[in-house]
Amino acid sequence: MSGLVVDAERCVGCKRCVRACAFGGIVVEGRLARPTDACTLCGSCVEACPVQALSIDRGHVAAGDGAGADASACRDIWVVAQLDAAGAVLPVTFELIAKARELASSQKGQSPLAGLSLLAERRVVAVLAEGAAAESQASQLIAAGADEVLRCRDGRFPSADAAVLATLIAELARERHPETVLFGATALGRELAPRVAVLLQTGLTADCTELSIDSETGLLRQTRPAFGGNLMATIECPVHRPQMATVRPGVFPAAGDTCAQRAGDAKPGAITDVALDATLRPRVRRLDMKPVAAGTIAQAKRLVVVGRGIGSKKNLPLMKRLAELLDADLGCTRPLVEAGWLDYAHQVGQTGASVAPELLLSLGVSGAIQHLAGMGGAQTVIAVNEDSSVPIFGAARYAVVGDCIAFAEELVRQLEAR
Repeated sequence: MSGLVVDAERCVGCKRCVRACAFGGIVVEGRLARPTDACTLCGSCVEACPVQALSIDRGHVAAGDGAGADASACRDIWVVAQLDAAGAVLPVTFELIAKARELASSQKGQSPLAGLSLLAERRVVAVLAEGAAAESQASQLIAAGADEVLRCRDGRFPSADAAVLATLIAELARERHPETVLFGATALGRELAPRVAVLLQTGLTADCTELSIDSETGLLRQTRPAFGGNLMATIECPVHRPQMATVRPGVFPAAGDTCAQRAGDAKPGAITDVALDATLRPRVRRLDMKPVAAGTIAQAKRLVVVGRGIGSKKNLPLMKRLAELLDADLGCTRPLVEAGWLDYAHQVGQTGASVAPELLLSLGVSGAIQHLAGMGGAQTVIAVNEDSSVPIFGAARYAVVGDCIAFAEELVRQLEAR
């Protein structure tokens, strides 16, 4: 069900709705308009209708292959846990659990649709698939803030076959009706999430940089860069469940004291073992693995980020020395990578790494929207630039208008003198 309602008594078949729709989401058959599967609920046809024959019904939620479900049945927020090659939980999983706890707290007492009342508080549930012989990571997920871990231990998982894992998640979702499912936007997550969305016939927003709850509707507001990063789009999924999103590593900080809080909780989280369909067979077989060196910039606590304002490549040693004295990692903008000054592993932004350091010192960076999207999680930003009108100052707590080279040289001199 698309959610677009046609009043047959009012509709006159004028086709203004058809002309107003940019997606082919509505057609007129005979003298009556009818929504198609291409309808995105944008509302253009509703505004164009001269006789008010069209409306959008937000009161129906479809879940699990289009099967209707009462909104109150879709409650929990799920985080799909991801493991590295050694079987350890990836940091993005902890980041998403912390964000899920925040979302669950903000939804307390709210309903997923305006006008409905929920008695039970939303829970944070982690979905964990791991090898049968590996040491289980479920207790870490509980300590990080999960109320429950749905754990499937099976020898078919170490091959990291996204099709097998997607089938497991879809079957669990049909049975348990989560309201929201979050994935880390890793290589596996970007392959896994679309598969789950297709199996459940629901929406998916990729590479989100912000997640929040609409205070009026209780819907998940999913914000991501759009149109090549030239603007930020906020997307909602009002009709289908679960609401699904992928989030790049480093966008959200992990909760620093959550583990201690959970350790003393009188009601610790539960670990529920679930089974994988015995007939499933992975289509991928791992023959060998060659590790690839990966940058640590996404998990950096302190970061010095340089842009074209530093003038030339000969100033990079100064910036590296400053980063060393601050016990920080060195990042850069995309033009410096394209110019060959630094490797891609140092790039911060929409097409590079998303970072959330405690301190970010920005030197000679103008602050294009693509770059700002990647540093949105930074707690304290200090920006230095000669131009007082650059966008980076809008994201900075402290703005210094001046020569970034002179600033860096003086800061290095004072730090070395200590």
